[in-house]
Amino acid sequence: MDKIDSLKQVVIDTLDQNKAQDIISIDLKDKSSMADYMIIASGTSSRHIQALSEQVLEKFKSNGLIDSRIEGKESSEWKLVDGIDLIVHIFHPEKRKFYELEKMWSELIPKEKVMI
Repeated sequence: MDKIDSLKQVVIDTLDQNKAQDIISIDLKDKSSMADYMIIASGTSSRHIQALSEQVLEKFKSNGLIDSRIEGKESSEWKLVDGIDLIVHIFHPEKRKFYELEKMWSELIPKEKVMI
């Protein structure tokens, strides 16, 4: 198991232990060059979403990803924690349903359309 795979499991375990809901992991290796994995989870309130994002950021930093950061600090409905090769989205359930990232990224996307 390489470093990114073990970090992915640490993040999933952290989210699970802190009561995040509907945690899923999407393999992006053959779909996009922006990251290897995307993890999507839901929080129960704006405070819960903020706490989860801070805990994920701490796991990234303690595993050597010092350039990691949280996007969406002003939002109470979603956060994105950028771990370079591992992106974590934490949503309020209604916002998650609106964006449907699981559906978008779970479908096989032709490589010609993915190049950024």
